[in-house]
Formats: sequence, structure tokens, C-alpha cells
Amino acid sequence: MPSSDTQGTNSTAQRGQQPTNDTMDEGGPGPLNPVWLRTFVEVYRAGSFGKAARRLRISQPAVTQQIRVLEQRAGVRLFVRHATGSKPTPAADQLARDAEGPVAALDFVLEQHFGIGDQTRRLRLGAPSDLISDRILPVLASMLKDRVELCTTLAQSDKLLSQLASGQLDIVVARTRPRLKGITALPLYDEECSLVASPDLARTIPEGLLTYETPHVLADYPLVAFSESLPLIDHYWWSVFHASSPAAPDVVVPDHRAVLAAVRASVGITVVPTYLCADDFARGTLVHLLKPEIPPITTTYLATREGDITRPQVSAAHSKLLECGRTWN
Repeated sequence: MPSSDTQGTNSTAQRGQQPTNDTMDEGGPGPLNPVWLRTFVEVYRAGSFGKAARRLRISQPAVTQQIRVLEQRAGVRLFVRHATGSKPTPAADQLARDAEGPVAALDFVLEQHFGIGDQTRRLRLGAPSDLISDRILPVLASMLKDRVELCTTLAQSDKLLSQLASGQLDIVVARTRPRLKGITALPLYDEECSLVASPDLARTIPEGLLTYETPHVLADYPLVAFSESLPLIDHYWWSVFHASSPAAPDVVVPDHRAVLAAVRASVGITVVPTYLCADDFARGTLVHLLKPEIPPITTTYLATREGDITRPQVSAAHSKLLECGRTWN
């Protein structure tokens, strides 16, 4: 026997009216309502049926019913519900990658031409913590005033790019070149990096002992790193010493500011983006261990999923960051 929700939908259809978000056909052979894809995308982003219902301003049973029908029509399970929310399945990850762009594009058309659609535009951005605070938020401030919700994720580049590929993020600023399928990346800016230590630790290295030919002199000094994979340190060692960097860091802190705090306290030495050290150099709280005539330079990239650049909020953020990136070089 059909449920009361189904009966309500059928009677509505018989009166010649369109079904609302709260009512629907039980997944029969008829056309699939594209509005249900927006519901799916919202559940995927929110991680909860209840949160998605509040954001969409519909009932939670309606969200549950719409997702159930999508699962029936697709023949796969999309979410595993648990006490604290809903975890997407691999099938949901794939659907999200394919659906988010078209859903956002449809909302843009509806809002621009008819004044309806998803009135809340969300931008999910990932970047290293120092770039979020120093450079990215000031650039995107005008978007935040224009009814765009910004959700940020702070993590290492490899993790952020993986989340971008899976649809969890819309745009990523990464300090490593993206090599994942389906990801498009443009150089954002180049930054110098420096080998630094506290003045007290630097004084323990006999003057003139450390040269471009003697990196082994540093082998006995603890190495403080942003990541176990040592991307900046590896790059510096190859560029300056033409040699491999130490095998592993002694201290790993996934935040460049925390790395610098440890180095100021003479915990060890490190390689960091030079712009982060400008105040320390001026105050004398950090010093260069070497000053190459041509400092090593690394490239930071701006990455999106293929096709997502057509989404208005992604396009706007992408353009603003590329424009300002030229001034960061």
C-alpha cells in the first residue's frame, strides 16, 4: 500500500500541480526530479540529513525519502547513517563529483534570471594555515560580503588535493604540483624559501664550517619540518647543496608558524617560506644559516576540479586569487 507521502504526491499531481520538495513519487519509472540532486549534494556537504534539511528548509523525513529514492533509482547505497551523521559511500563520492557543478550552475541560472534558486552560495576552500590568514582571507573578503559562505580546511597539500578530487573541497591552494586525474591547476605565485635557525643555535656552528659543499655539518642538528615528506627541505637541499636532505625530520609540526616557534626556541633548524620570517629577521629572533645569491624558489598552485570553474563562486574566487597572486611573487 502506498505511503501517505506518496498518496499526497499522487493527489497533487492529479490536481495538475507540481510536487514540492516535501512530496515525491516513490522512485518508479517516471522522470527523476533534479531537485533531489540538490538535496543529495547538501547531505553530502553537511554530513547529516538533519543539517541538510535545515539548510534546505524542508523536513528531515523529506530529505530521507528523496535520498532513498535516489538510491533505489541508482541501485546503490549513497550514505551510511550513524549516531553523529551520515558517511558517504564511494558511490556517493562519484555522484558528488559529477553532480555538484551542474547543481551549482542550475542554481546560478535560476537566481540570475528568475530570482530563485539556492540563495546560499558556499565555497569550500583548502590551503596551508599561513596562507589562509596572511593572504587568502583578505583577498576573498569582498565575496564574504556578497552572501557567499566560506568554509576552510587547513591541512597539508597532498591531503587537500585528495579532498578536492573526492568532491569535499571546491578549490585548493597547494604547495605541491597537483598530479591527480580530473584536477586542473595553474601556478598561483612563486615564493623564496630560507634555511633558518635561532641566533643561539647558529652560534654553535663554527664560522665558515657550513658551506654549499658541506651540508653534512648540519647532520647533528635536529630538523623541524612542516611535513614528514619534507617538500621544502628536499627542494632546498637539492637546489643549494645538490644533495639529498636528511632522511627524516626530528620534529613534525603541520603549521609553518608553529615550526618557526620551535626554531625560535632553538629546538632545531628548518626551511620555510622567506616571507614568514621577515619580522624575525628584523628583530633578530631568527637568522639565515646560508644566504644563496639566488634563493631557492617553490611554486604554489591554484587547483580546481575539471569543469567546476563554471560555478560562479569558484570562478570568482579563482579570478581574485590569480589576480592577487601576481603581487605575491
